[in-house]
Amino acid sequence: MSLVIRGVRLYGEGDPVDVLVADGVITEIGQDLDADTVIDAAGQILLPGFVDLHTHLREPGREDTETIETGSAAAALGGYTAVFAMANTNPVADTSVVTDHVWHRGQQVGLVDVHPVGAVTVGLAGKQLTEMALMNAGTGQVRMFSDDGVCVQDPLVMRRALEYATGLGVLIAQHAEEPRLTVGAVAHEGPNAARLGLAGWPRVAEESIVARDALLARDAGARVHICHASTAGTVELLKWAKAQGISITAEVTPHHLLLDDSRLDTYDGVNKVNPPLRESSDAAAMRQALADGIIDCVATDHAPHAEQDKCVEFANARPGMLGLQTALSVVVETMVTPGLLTWRGVAKVMSENPARIVGLPDQGRPLEVGEPANLVVVDPDASWTVQGSALASKSANTPFEAMSLPAAVTATLLRGRVTALGGTVQS
Repeated sequence: MSLVIRGVRLYGEGDPVDVLVADGVITEIGQDLDADTVIDAAGQILLPGFVDLHTHLREPGREDTETIETGSAAAALGGYTAVFAMANTNPVADTSVVTDHVWHRGQQVGLVDVHPVGAVTVGLAGKQLTEMALMNAGTGQVRMFSDDGVCVQDPLVMRRALEYATGLGVLIAQHAEEPRLTVGAVAHEGPNAARLGLAGWPRVAEESIVARDALLARDAGARVHICHASTAGTVELLKWAKAQGISITAEVTPHHLLLDDSRLDTYDGVNKVNPPLRESSDAAAMRQALADGIIDCVATDHAPHAEQDKCVEFANARPGMLGLQTALSVVVETMVTPGLLTWRGVAKVMSENPARIVGLPDQGRPLEVGEPANLVVVDPDASWTVQGSALASKSANTPFEAMSLPAAVTATLLRGRVTALGGTVQS
């Protein structure tokens, strides 16, 4: 079975071309190509499929809020061909039994490659390292380890984790939060939190761990990845560390690119997230750092929650926001429209860089003949209004509710097979 995507511009550049796909790879790029199936994409843009290094799919344990199937559907509709499912499930993904289950379930669903993230420490307790080698050798082939949701607080445990991971050739991703500085904290420490009577979460809680782990990585000859960077100070630390030759990478979420703590006036739990929404100056610093390459990639931190976990007092609301189906549009709104990134830049931060960071050989590849057909087609002229209830997730906790956002994914292909088309999942 062959398929042609007709009339697209590769990376939004040059004249429109036809892209022929067969046997899971790009076989020809040219004009007037024919195939068994035709996707008419006149005026649209072709990019490599997106890779999300930070997704919460909630399975096993909280299938009432999300499953691998519903999360995969959201990912495919958002243009993703690979996602990394975080370890803070119930049970925790701290053994190959759990990580292999996540991998196999993702393969059964088949809409996106679901890569399990293994826990760094047993039970996310920060005390005992997990058997990373067993998880890496399992069918799930775990490439990244993180205690996301909590910080690996003990510097000796973190140092040992970095050393262990280096020997295996896998990545440690750190949730940078010094917990002794965030006891009882629910919002960014600043004028808005003080005015609203919300316990403050200081920037230094993040920045102190980023600085510490950069130094640990330097001395261990290891590499470390910083999850959901959120402060201007973190940007300066990353710039310094990279200038020293330290092997450090970082991600930013769409919500930290667009939103700030001015939204807290409503006390709506949908705006509670970890790390918290910062000030507008921090959001501006995130955007510039992504444009400058100081922050390497965009990761959604897609975090579905049940209504009863969000529609409560702000202090009691669970932190987290949906992100898979809105990520591209938010990146376009914050980065492409103001001229901070080109479409080729979008491919770099949403596909190429995340695939490189975790060493995925068949994702984030160039749009060339012979390369795997993991692809996304984007209509740059489209606009749409976000409705949480209409998203594929089992939850509806999107902070972008009722916002009009630019650009829309019109088709996603996983190894040449259409997984989403015209806003509908293709099973």
